Amino acid sequence: MPASKPYAFHPEAWREMEGADNWYRERSPDASVRFLEAVYDALESIAQGPRRGPKYLHGTRRFLLYRFPFSIVYLDGADLRIVAVVHHKRKPGYWRDRI
Repeated sequence: MPASKPYAFHPEAWREMEGADNWYRERSPDASVRFLEAVYDALESIAQGPRRGPKYLHGTRRFLLYRFPFSIVYLDGADLRIVAVVHHKRKPGYWRDRI
């Protein structure tokens, strides 16, 4: 099994993830659990093979969450930097100043 790259969240990306989780939790605790599982599964996939994610905007890569309308946008360098946890209805690239 290949080694995982360490990753770190931009503070705004972390707040986006928490905000989405709060929204799901208010509607259904089970949905919240499934959302967080999807995010952490995605992070593990990204850490195991960061170049598998397709190139996206401003030099980033993107991982789509399949069961939720969100993507994880990240930079692949010495470490992985999670730039945004993006709802698909948001304007693309709104997170550009985080790079």
